[in-house]
Parts: sequence; structure tokens; C-alpha cells
Amino acid sequence: MTVIELPDMQKPAGDSKEYRLKFNDNSERTVYATSNELPYPDGKLIVSRVDLDGVITHANDAFVDISGYTRDELIGKPHHILRHPEMPKWAFKDLWETVKSGKKWHGYVKNLCKDGSYYWVYATAVPNVRRGETVGYTSVRRKPSRSKIAETEQLYAKMLQEEQA
Repeated sequence: MTVIELPDMQKPAGDSKEYRLKFNDNSERTVYATSNELPYPDGKLIVSRVDLDGVITHANDAFVDISGYTRDELIGKPHHILRHPEMPKWAFKDLWETVKSGKKWHGYVKNLCKDGSYYWVYATAVPNVRRGETVGYTSVRRKPSRSKIAETEQLYAKMLQEEQA
């Protein structure tokens, strides 16, 4: 796996919290998270594809729009460019283990935008198989249930506490 270094985020205007994130590819990044939640875009699906290492190879317009990044800033970057610091590592470990075993994964994900805002999605990730061989993965994100987000936030907060203990 090649490590693609991402630049640290620029501190946004207003209140934000600084985090230093470490990723499974051994890269690190400083990010800033605000309390500004962006609503999921009604009637849209957010779609991206990644290669076997999690590097973005496709981002649809809805993904580009909500993330705050340009398509050029996304393509060729690891998908963890969107990793929100309040997401437990377990969620991504489970996602990768599931899709690498050839199965479909579903889950709620809190994503970080370029400006420190965030948005929630209900994600489905599947392997892209060509001639019997996995060549990458596709994630399709839908509008999440607000009640499920509330449940998930509590679960993820507990998981994060356990990870940091």
C-alpha cells in the first residue's frame, strides 16, 4: 500500500476543535471539526469508487458538492480525506473486512467536509468484481434516518471512549 500524504486542513473561521488523526496507511493529518451539520441533499445519491487501497477513482457531483472539495482534490486521494474524528476506527475496520471478503457492507457514517462541517450518510459499500477478481469498491450513500443517527452517535461515542482508554 502506498501512503498518500494529505495536507493538514486549514483552520476554519469560527469555533472548531483540532484533532490529529492517524490512519491505517500510516499517514497522519490535522483536521478541524465544527458543530455545523450540513443536511443530506434531498433526492440525491452520493457515489464514489475507490481502488483496492481506498484511493478515490470516481466522485459523483453530489459527493463533490457536499464534501466541499473539488473533484480534482478528491480523485487520487485516500477516501479517509473525509474521516470525521468522531468516527470509531472499528466502523472502518468492519467496512474493510466485509468488502474485502466479497460481501456488501451497510452502516451510518459521519463525514468531515473540507471546511470542518459534517454530514451523516447511510452507506452501502460493495466490491467491484471484474472477471472474478475484485478491482475496487463502490460506495453509495443515502439520506440517513434521524432516529438512527441519534442511536449511532451514542454507540460511536461509547466506542471512541473504549478506543481511547
